[in-house]
Amino acid sequence: MAGRGPSPKPVLQRESRTQAREESSTKVTADDTLRGPDLPDGDWHPRTVEWWNVWRRSPQAQAFAETDWEVLAETALLHTRMWNGEVSVAPELRLRVAKWGATVEDRQRLKLIIEGEAQDAKKSGKAIPADRRRRLMSVVNGSS
Repeated sequence: MAGRGPSPKPVLQRESRTQAREESSTKVTADDTLRGPDLPDGDWHPRTVEWWNVWRRSPQAQAFAETDWEVLAETALLHTRMWNGEVSVAPELRLRVAKWGATVEDRQRLKLIIEGEAQDAKKSGKAIPADRRRRLMSVVNGSS
C-alpha cells in the first residue's frame, strides 16, 4: 500500500526515546565539593555570597571552565544589584543562570542529568501540600 513509509526497524535495532536522550546527555553526580575561585574583593550582598557558594558546590560546577567562572563573577554583580533593590537586572540574571542549569527545566534543556536528583526530591519530603498549592495558585491566577 502506497504512502505508509519505510518498514519499521527490527525490535532489537530500535532505540527508545529515553535511551537516546540518556546517551546524548551529560551526567554529573552531586559530591558537595567546593570548586572554583572565591568571589573577587568587593561590596557583595550577603545573599550573593551564599549564592556564589551554592554554585561552587553545585554538581554543574564540575564542568565549569575558567571562562565560566569569569562570566559567573560578572553575573554575581547583577545578583548583588538585584538584592540591593535594582530589580531591573532580574531578567538578565535569570537568563544568565539558566545557561548553567539553575532549575530542573534548565537542566532538561541542557540535557544535564544530576544523578539521584529526582530521588532526592522525592525523599526530601518538601512537597507543597495540596491545600497550600491551591491557595498559592489562587494568588497567581488573581482569584481569592
